[in-house]
Amino acid sequence: MGPAGAEPRRRNYNSGMPDRIRTLTRLAAEIAPDMIEVRRDIHRNPEIGWMEHRTTRKVAERLMEWDIKPTVRPEGTGLVASVGSGHRAVGFRADLDALPIAEEATPSYASIVPGVMHACGHDVHAAIALGTAWVLQQYANFQGEARFLFQPAEEIIPGGAQAMRDDGVTRGLRAITAFHVDPSLEAGKVGIRTGGITGASDRFIIRLSGPGGHTSRPHQTVNLLYVAARIITDLPQLIRHDIDPREAVVVVFGSMQGGTAANVIPTHAELQGTVRLFDLDLWREMPKRIESLVADMAGPLGATAEVEYMPGSPPVVNDASVIRRVESAAEAALGADNIRHTHQSLGAEDFAWFLEDVPGALIRLGAALPDRPVDLHSATFDIDESAIETGILVASETILRLLED
Repeated sequence: MGPAGAEPRRRNYNSGMPDRIRTLTRLAAEIAPDMIEVRRDIHRNPEIGWMEHRTTRKVAERLMEWDIKPTVRPEGTGLVASVGSGHRAVGFRADLDALPIAEEATPSYASIVPGVMHACGHDVHAAIALGTAWVLQQYANFQGEARFLFQPAEEIIPGGAQAMRDDGVTRGLRAITAFHVDPSLEAGKVGIRTGGITGASDRFIIRLSGPGGHTSRPHQTVNLLYVAARIITDLPQLIRHDIDPREAVVVVFGSMQGGTAANVIPTHAELQGTVRLFDLDLWREMPKRIESLVADMAGPLGATAEVEYMPGSPPVVNDASVIRRVESAAEAALGADNIRHTHQSLGAEDFAWFLEDVPGALIRLGAALPDRPVDLHSATFDIDESAIETGILVASETILRLLED
């Protein structure tokens, strides 16, 4: 949406639409204004990962108003709710957490929590999932279960997707989908891609140790800062040595700590960085690759190296058969002109953990502001709220097609 208070754009539909699409379009348009208010309420009251108690409660209360029974996780953050029943089940994931960013945008629904805001669209995802649950309950003309997963802590490692997997929420699902708002894509459009759509993002810490000493006698000790500099310079290149050059692997250091005086060679130094890549098999190998290369670099220079590797989320790899259903649903709901084949991103998304159990797809939802560019995780982030109606419509038709398959 543009400036605060502006009316969201309404979808045009005509008598040439199939009966189901016409009905879903009407229902999505009916619930969208209410879901915009839900989104604004969540936006005003953001909660960071594992702290989404109010958000979870508000979602659960709305579901109960519609006689949809939610199951709230024991910790009080995150919940699951189903519409319909039967041996066929399809999942739809929405995330709930905000980011520790101070909001600089000034809409009427700006965050009232200092230093916290919804800068990644999770408030939008939650509103779309709620609206889709209502639409499918009203439509009711289907067999099977539409299961809605409202996930905590998407932005944290380890995140809420892993916890919900442990809860068993994917059990019995035949497919699962999710949206992520795309502030570079015009509202009213969706972006789809078969195969990899997001990358893995892992973190690592390298701790170096040596005897230390005086800078006047570097030959009698181990210069840890020199070792650290070699690792920072060489590791990003060496990691690619036996990897297909067509594969994207990005190793970047963000922190180097060591030493407190100009004339003292320290006994300890610490480096921190990230690894981002697309290939799932390579992602599984990466911890051993990093550890081996660091040991090979530090050892000959006399330093001891310890690597703490923290896997984040695997790459999201969209299932071809699910994408075909998403594309057919989006084409029926929006028209072929509003479907875009989207790019891969090295940004991570823990929706990937659900895909370890169930074939699925992450779909980009156009939400670009008409008057100014913004980016995800920006302090000025906001969306065109007409994207909520689009999301509800496409999600509803997608779930029904997956249940029918």
